[in-house]
Amino acid sequence: MEINFFKPNVTHIAAMQALVKEEVEKGIILLRTEDEMANTIRSYTVVEVDGEIAGFTALHIHSVRLSEVRSLVVSKKFRGLNLGRKLVESCIQEGRKLQLQQILSLTYQREFFEKLGFKEIEKENIPEHKIWADCIRCKHFPICDEIAMVYDL
Repeated sequence: MEINFFKPNVTHIAAMQALVKEEVEKGIILLRTEDEMANTIRSYTVVEVDGEIAGFTALHIHSVRLSEVRSLVVSKKFRGLNLGRKLVESCIQEGRKLQLQQILSLTYQREFFEKLGFKEIEKENIPEHKIWADCIRCKHFPICDEIAMVYDL
């Protein structure tokens, strides 16, 4: 089994959207349009297993101190290989390289992120409120049941 992590290009967007479609429909992950993904393609990291896209995530930078893990998904076919953990660890490494101070995650997967060193915070304590601009697009808005977690770099 060959596992490869890489920065995607715009030709990968259709496959990435197909992979995340079910999670978007459930309201677990926020829809990102093709144009949004193209505009932020440099923030994504993709993992392939034997040449097939198995998962991806994005590290979105909000400010000089805060970034966010976004759109973390691993195909059901490839779960159990620690690919989600490795994708988040790649975000942590990138955040350190960029000298950011914190990484935020809005998630339903508390235990997963706790194992990686994230700590739960009250949503009201999220440092930069501009992240809420995305929330209006969520199917759960204004009743948010996600858990806010941060990782201090």
